[in-house]
Amino acid sequence: MTERSSFIRYVHRRRYVLAGALTLTGLLLPAVSATAETGSGAGAGSDAGRATRAAATRLFKGQGFDTCETPDLATMRAWRTSSPYRAVGVYFGGRARACTSQRNLTRDWVKQTGADGWNLLPIYVGSQSPCVKGAKKNPYRIDAKRAGAQGVSEGKDAVRAAGALGMTKGSALYLDMEAYDARKASCADPTLTFIRAWDRQVRAEGYLPAFYSSADSGIAHIAQAARAGTADLPAAVWYARWGVKPTLTAEPVLRAGDWSAHRRIHQYSGAVTETHGGHKLSIDRDLIDAPVARL
Repeated sequence: MTERSSFIRYVHRRRYVLAGALTLTGLLLPAVSATAETGSGAGAGSDAGRATRAAATRLFKGQGFDTCETPDLATMRAWRTSSPYRAVGVYFGGRARACTSQRNLTRDWVKQTGADGWNLLPIYVGSQSPCVKGAKKNPYRIDAKRAGAQGVSEGKDAVRAAGALGMTKGSALYLDMEAYDARKASCADPTLTFIRAWDRQVRAEGYLPAFYSSADSGIAHIAQAARAGTADLPAAVWYARWGVKPTLTAEPVLRAGDWSAHRRIHQYSGAVTETHGGHKLSIDRDLIDAPVARL
């Protein structure tokens, strides 16, 4: 996931509230903020990614963006009024996170943005695959000999960090795994071990484990694992495929039944600059029908 220009290339109760209209590559669609509370949740393929039942899941459907450094409240309020976006990805933790300071990302910021009507997508950039593409992530590789233990430890850290910001149980936490070569067993096996251990730990603590990666690497990898019947996979997927029409149904590496029920996000454009209400940001654009944070 693009966190900064230097990292670009490796980057049931439902209430649906009409929020206006938006334009996606020339196609006019209704912009719907979908706040759904459900305790059941659906996952991938043969329900390989199961939602937690410990707490209800909150869903959002519509347009969103993610950006490396969490914007200040004035920017968020200007964009809430002037932009088509109603969800924002925030890099809340992980040792491979590019923008580590996150001066604006506080418990009060989370509370205020939630009160202003924003939906939050919490992103955790933990240890990366042993053959991650991009030299700047290499110091944070998964140790193949202790991939499971690392996954557990970092799952605990993700839950702790989310809780400290006021994101409660039932929140989706998105593990960011940058592009890697999933064709190599020496790379793919420890990566999957780490992901599954992270998922188990996050789920055990009442949160919803979810996953971001390049469509052709991490997403294709876990989709293959799901079809093989592998357990402990993410409950939602956020796939990066830039330069194409935004879609939640026609991603080539996903079959129709893979993470099909409100469990997909498509990052369809990256490192674009937009100005709304006099406030400029460099962002990635996302089309969303997926779980978000509970506040």
